[in-house]
Amino acid sequence: MAANLRVEPGRRIEGRRVCVFTASAEPIDPRYLDLAARVGSEMSRRGMDLVTGGGRVSTMGAIARAVRAGGGHTVGVIPRGLYAAELADTDADELIVTADMRQRKGLMDAKSDAFLVLPGGIGTVEELVEVWVSRALDMHRKPIVVLDPWGDLGGLRELIVDLHRRGFVRREVLDEVEWTASMNRALDAIEGAWSS
Repeated sequence: MAANLRVEPGRRIEGRRVCVFTASAEPIDPRYLDLAARVGSEMSRRGMDLVTGGGRVSTMGAIARAVRAGGGHTVGVIPRGLYAAELADTDADELIVTADMRQRKGLMDAKSDAFLVLPGGIGTVEELVEVWVSRALDMHRKPIVVLDPWGDLGGLRELIVDLHRRGFVRREVLDEVEWTASMNRALDAIEGAWSS
């Protein structure tokens, strides 16, 4: 599908669900909330639906609200123990409450056709590494893109490159994730992977 695809609000295309790993922490710099809202609006414009960890706060909430505002469909997956702590996104089109974090991540993976990572904390890093390892082991071929406009996750990337230099990580593993500072390039990369 073309990167400039426009979808009428309310019309969904199967196979276009993007799982976004991002922050649930507050307070954070407002630029992160703005980024999440812009990404959500653009995803919706492109006909991409959203899968998140089911929280309504911080960037997780900002992206979900923006997708819905554009007519997109949102799926939130949240463990019972975090339901109240993360202030669940009860406005989600689908809100799934799981028994634990492992079940949450498994459902998020299963319901997604791609992974997009925005700046976030240790949970975001853990989610990225898990889907990266799974892809490197050929457990899935879903695209993984890191949108990192301010270099917040640059240290992680440098760590993996250094592990490669030391022989712990194969060269091709580095190529399993696309890194960009541009929102449009991030979403274009996902669409490009879907059309190839």
